[in-house]
Order: sequence, then structure tokens, then C-alpha cells
Amino acid sequence: MTAPALRLGLNLGYWVGGNDASNVALAQLAEELGYSAVWVSEAFGSDAVTVLSWIASRTTRIDVGTAVLQIPARSAAMTAMTAATLDTLSGGRLRLGLGVSGPQVSEGWHGVRFTAPLGRTREYVDLVRRALRREPLEYEGKHFALPLPDGPGKALALTIRSPRERIPVYLAALGPKNLELTGEIADGWLPVFFSPAHAEKQLQSLRAGLAKSGRTLGASDGPDGPGFDIAPCIPLVTGPDWRACARRVRGYAALYLGGMGGREDNHYTQLAERMGFGPQARVVQEKFLNGDYPGAMAAVPPEFLDATSLLGPRERIAERMTQYAETGVTTLNVMPVGPGLPGPDRAAGALRTAVAAAEVAGLFAPAPNH
Repeated sequence: MTAPALRLGLNLGYWVGGNDASNVALAQLAEELGYSAVWVSEAFGSDAVTVLSWIASRTTRIDVGTAVLQIPARSAAMTAMTAATLDTLSGGRLRLGLGVSGPQVSEGWHGVRFTAPLGRTREYVDLVRRALRREPLEYEGKHFALPLPDGPGKALALTIRSPRERIPVYLAALGPKNLELTGEIADGWLPVFFSPAHAEKQLQSLRAGLAKSGRTLGASDGPDGPGFDIAPCIPLVTGPDWRACARRVRGYAALYLGGMGGREDNHYTQLAERMGFGPQARVVQEKFLNGDYPGAMAAVPPEFLDATSLLGPRERIAERMTQYAETGVTTLNVMPVGPGLPGPDRAAGALRTAVAAAEVAGLFAPAPNH
């Protein structure tokens, strides 16, 4: 079986600890190497839009993506305003990734109840797209109503026009129902802890949603727009011994499996359970919640790290890239990982190794205009 071409992206994650200057340099290097997009995250520290504006001003071709903007943090109208502005300033390079975040951040940081995430996401995306089409926002949904009834509000339309009629919308989705919704209404999916060996049930949900919108998985780009983009964020650590490389990913995995939610509402722990790592993930979670962070890191099984990361020398990474492409991944967003924050030299070397591995596998598709 011949795997389809694979685009590469760079995920810079959260901007913390004074690593801003080196990350701009990495984004510029990714553009030079032919990466298709650079993505930035937000939680309750730096926001993604300001950082992407900075990156867009220092690059010319590479797309800039939010991975992700938090839905509870902004009204749909504000997200549309922001998207149209950034798409205009970047010359049509924005990829708009959205996600509902989790109960602790939504309710503890933004003061927004984490209720009906599926229904709220559906209506939110609908509102964002209506606003970007510059339609007057008149909406009567189950979760959103515009203008507010019995008040002075007026149905307003966006006053600026972005360079493109349709800005691609990506959703971060983990559970089966959210994945089906993603296939139905989005242009792409931003998974985390994506494993080719454990992806079939996720892809079944995605296919069901795509079928509702008359699309199929793996459809190529065409005159009506790009095909559906599966674009996972994959930790990348290069070196001769994959097990030694895996040690650098333990802190990242332990944080998500153990600390991104409580005992009953951590969606990443639940994902690991669906992948067959339930008992181990619960041990990680228990140790993390009890403050035993070294123990939580040590409890992450190496098989989980290997299944969800790119680890080892170039040839091993090339084999893993082939598996991702054969599973249906179209953009592989790599996240260079090291002890603490990745140093610019180590991360730059990892970006070059990823391109070399994709070329060895015969997969690399440089970004247009590279």
C-alpha cells in the first residue's frame, strides 16, 4: 500500500518561560523547510491570537493556526472578528482551531458553565461562519440567541471582509460524539494522543459525521475546497534510542493524563482508557492528583508514549510517519520536546530530522509556494 503525501506542521504549544524569541525562529525555520502551518495553544496564560499575530508578521508563506481558541473564552462574534482580522493581516493564512476546553478551565477561569458541549459547539461554529459571511447575526438557538430578546440589541454584520470566503475551521475532539460532530461540521480535526494502532474507532465516528455532510474521509483537495484535514499534534524527540527519547515525553503525558481535569472528568484519561491503557492511566492520574509528580511520570507506560509520539532515529520516525499517513493523517503537526522547554538548537534539529524522515518515507509534501 502506498501512503498518500503528508504535510508537516509545527505546534509550538503554550508560550511560557521566556521562550518567545526562539519560537519565532522555529516558525521561520519551519517556513523555510516547507512546513505547511505553525500552531499555538492557549490555556490560562498567554493567548494564541497575539502570539500568532507576531509570528505572522515575521513570516510570509506558512499558515498560522490556533490549537485551539477556547470557545468559552470568547463570544462567537468576537471569534469571527478576530479570525477575519488575523486572516486579513496574514494575507489569508489563518486556520481557526476551536475547542470547548474542560470543566475546570471553562468554569474556574472563564466563568462559563461546562454544559451541553456538543450543542454549544454546533451553534458556536454556525454563528462564527455566519458572521464571517457577513450576515446580520439573527439567531435563535438552544444555547445562543442574537440579538437578545426584549432588549435594544440590533442584528449587526461584520464590517470587514477577510481575503477568503471561507476560513477553515478545525475542532479539537476526543469523544465519539464530539468526533462525529467534527466530521459533520468542521474542515479538520486536531487530535492529541493520536495513535495509528488505536485510531479505528475514532475514525469510525469521524466517518459517520462526514457522511452526514456528504463527504468522505481521504477525499483530496478539489475545486470546492480542501479535503478534510486530520492534523494531530505529535510529540517529537529524535535520538538513537527511542526509549531514552520517550523519557522526555513523560512529563507532558503525565500532565494531561493526570492533571487536565478531576478524577471523573479528565477527557484525556478517558481517551487512554478507550485505547486500552485504562489501568495504567488511572495510576498516573491518582499519583498526579496526590502530588506525586515523579511517580506519575514514571507510571506512564512506554508503550503509550511510543504509540502517540515520534521517537528515535530518522529511519524509525520515517516508519511511524508511514503508519500515520496510511491511517488517514494528512497534516502531521510535530511538537519538539526536550527536558523542560526545548532549546532552539535541539528543536531546530528535530524539525530538520522530521523533514528528512518524511522524505525517506517518500511522503513529504512541501507547502505550496515553498
